[in-house]
Amino acid sequence: MTVPTPPWRTARKRAKTQLSQDVIVETGLRILVTDGSEALSMRRVAQALDTGPASLYAHVSNKEELLELIFDRVLGEIHLPEPDPAQWQRQLRGYAMEALRILAQYGDVARIAVANVPTGPNALRVGEWMMGLLVGAGMSPREASFAVDRLALYITADAFEGSQHFARMRAAGVTDPGAYMEEFATRIADYYRTLPADRFPHLTGYVEEMTAGDGDARFEFGLDLLITGMEARLR
Repeated sequence: MTVPTPPWRTARKRAKTQLSQDVIVETGLRILVTDGSEALSMRRVAQALDTGPASLYAHVSNKEELLELIFDRVLGEIHLPEPDPAQWQRQLRGYAMEALRILAQYGDVARIAVANVPTGPNALRVGEWMMGLLVGAGMSPREASFAVDRLALYITADAFEGSQHFARMRAAGVTDPGAYMEEFATRIADYYRTLPADRFPHLTGYVEEMTAGDGDARFEFGLDLLITGMEARLR
């Protein structure tokens, strides 16, 4: 049975979390998902771990390295099948869809990759897989490297755009993302309808078409364009 500690005794302090790079990265990832990458700092991570910022530098050199480690941690969740060049279109599509889904789960984590070249072990694993798949399918190494770069940019840019919408929803206390996005599209459509038709005949004449389709449909359309373009280069 638990009894109160006598007031004249010094209460034992709770043991601090055993620091490691993995613990720091997981803590930083939680902060990033909750409050965004701009709110993430070494001091904030240290506070969450009940320690001082200086103790983190034995495991992570600075915020930039922490962000790279966080992004690589997320990439580690992407499943990569054994490359089958005969099925490269299907495998590349599957990778892109899964990568977008995983990045979308972690707030604006995609922001980290927009202005950087990820070089962590999981980023290298993904790059090696994609290069092997495309070169094995017959694409020249130069064109395969360009394709890998453009596809990675397409995925991260789409994920980042989605994270900005969700950040606005969170700030506004939105509880129904579907309704929010529908209202957003309606607002854009209503604005297009106010444009002078003589100057903008296509924007005003095709309002419904231009605001149709959700984010998934638009992502898949762009993905089809990229893969079809790669097929054309191979032919």
